[in-house]
Amino acid sequence: MVGEDQALETLPASNGEHLRTRYDTILSKAEAGNPPRPRRPGTRGRVKQSPVCNLIRRLRDRRNEVLRFLTDLRVPFDNNQAERDLRMPKLKQKVSGCFHSDTGAGDFAIIRFYLSTLRKQSDDLYQLAHPDLPGPPPNAPIGIAE
Repeated sequence: MVGEDQALETLPASNGEHLRTRYDTILSKAEAGNPPRPRRPGTRGRVKQSPVCNLIRRLRDRRNEVLRFLTDLRVPFDNNQAERDLRMPKLKQKVSGCFHSDTGAGDFAIIRFYLSTLRKQSDDLYQLAHPDLPGPPPNAPIGIAE
């Protein structure tokens, strides 16, 4: 990542402005291709818009939040880590059919998210799980004859 390699807290202003301009241009083109539905004469209330039109409006209204990664490099560009955090509990639920109790599901979630947080903070999970054992875990090859 650019910020980690160069120890930057934000992108250079020229890069940020260029990306903001491109973002606005893309949204303008999207709005031109998907204009909001007009109000019919004699009707009251809000006009129901298409999902595409609603998405474009939300992206425009929440521009600063969508582009937060430009001003704060601690914010990831994508949400892949959040999706990975949800993948394991969903997989466990699919394999076993369900959690056997609410307590078991809660315990599983606490342990998973605790480990995920430690991993994000770059802590050594092995040392935290086995504080009394010295050094890194052994890396014994399996099934290889010496």
